[in-house]
Amino acid sequence: MRRYLLFTVFISGMTTLAAELSAARLIGNTYGSSNLVWAAIIGLILIYLTVGYSLGGRWADANPTPFAMYRVLAWGAFTLGLAPYIATPVLRIGATAFDGFQFGVLGGAFVAVLILFSVPITLLGAMSPFAIRLSMDDPAHAGAISGKIYAVSTLGSFIGTFLPVLVLIPTIGTTRTFLVFSLFLLFVAIVGMAINGQRRQASIHLWMVALLAIIAMLGANAKLKNTEGQVFETESAYNYIEVLQKNNYTMLRLNDGQGVHSIYNPDVLFYGGPWELFLVGPYFNADTNPADVGRIAIVGLAAGTAARQATEIYGAIPIDGWEIDPVIVEVGQKYFGMTMPNLIIHIEDGRYGLAHSPEKFDIIAVDAYRPPYIPPHMTTLEFFEMAAAHLTPRGVLTINVGRAPNDRSLINGLATTLASVFPSIHIMDIPGTLNSMIYATMQPTSADSFAFNLSRLSGDTSVHTLLIQSMTSAFANMQPGYETTMIFTDDRAPIEWLTNNLVINFILHGDVEGLQ
Repeated sequence: MRRYLLFTVFISGMTTLAAELSAARLIGNTYGSSNLVWAAIIGLILIYLTVGYSLGGRWADANPTPFAMYRVLAWGAFTLGLAPYIATPVLRIGATAFDGFQFGVLGGAFVAVLILFSVPITLLGAMSPFAIRLSMDDPAHAGAISGKIYAVSTLGSFIGTFLPVLVLIPTIGTTRTFLVFSLFLLFVAIVGMAINGQRRQASIHLWMVALLAIIAMLGANAKLKNTEGQVFETESAYNYIEVLQKNNYTMLRLNDGQGVHSIYNPDVLFYGGPWELFLVGPYFNADTNPADVGRIAIVGLAAGTAARQATEIYGAIPIDGWEIDPVIVEVGQKYFGMTMPNLIIHIEDGRYGLAHSPEKFDIIAVDAYRPPYIPPHMTTLEFFEMAAAHLTPRGVLTINVGRAPNDRSLINGLATTLASVFPSIHIMDIPGTLNSMIYATMQPTSADSFAFNLSRLSGDTSVHTLLIQSMTSAFANMQPGYETTMIFTDDRAPIEWLTNNLVINFILHGDVEGLQ
């Protein structure tokens, strides 16, 4: 009995953490993974557990029997299994509202889903005080007993941190991950009833298993999102991945779907986005020609749009692309024509990979957005110093940055930090978006040199028209400068804080152009 009780506590702790992380992924597919979303999820989960601890203690005192505990556990497991199936249609409403920027509907769906998890998490929270009460046969050992219960529960939580994220969600998806933990915990509860003399009650609770199995079968082929034009969706260890096709264009969207990370049309090369604009940086240097570009690095390869464009402009030069998510690479190869033989794909974190690369590059493009954030470790003085060490003497670092209609604070901070490493900084706003490109050059450069190169190359019929189009767009949208602010470091880079303010300003202004 005592060993099975500890086993129950272990599985309950494991399931609680697994449910929290799986809920974050379920909600993040629509609302993204901003720290505002994470704060709401973690904060409410803790509130639910607090209520569960309190109720569990009272219930245990009122009815200190194993059957009472396992009955609560069974209902917790059952409602946990139901949660994603109820949440999915609500989240679809939220996804539609997000696409249309209907913030009232969006917020209502978000709150509804969070409330949905209140029941199972609260019931799971009741397990530890229940187990302590049932194990308390000698008050003199109360400390040791409660310590063991919480230790076992925390050890289970440790396992529950890794299983869903690293194993289950990438292989079977978020909904089935909930189902696996729910059914396993439900069997633990039913067996617990049986071994404690409640076999009849245990058999009665089998209806929960049957109902979850029926619901799972009915929802086996349900999509996570019903976006118009969707041709593929999946979940990886890092992202919800969606491929859309509209008007002969194939687009890659991730997680909340706000922003197109890659785009492909076999008959089109200029997309009016950031991808082609990464490739014009060298022309801030005087007298630069396409033949001067010998190697390119792309940090945040995604499905390879910029790499494909670079190959068209510069030929089959080596392109090193870093992408942390291998599933995105597979999607790029299948749907986006990312099969260039000169593209060298590295499946690893971009900062780590670039730091350990033996190569030097003429262009380093940083486009590692996880909307709405740029990863903080790719915005700091230390990162830019490392990047500069991997640039050729006339090389350029380009980074894609977001802004709000009246908020350029993130651009200002990044430009200030870059200026502490690079002698010249140039900024252009991508038309029709809320994104800007920042160019940082190893040599002192000027917009006049860029204009001269554009004029000179425009008359050269050997230069690819995509380069001329991209340079023309960049020059037409060049900005006069930036406001000097703080320098970001590995120790202090308040990217999330700045981005949160940017997002809030974006919502308050009601501007629906969107961030890429």
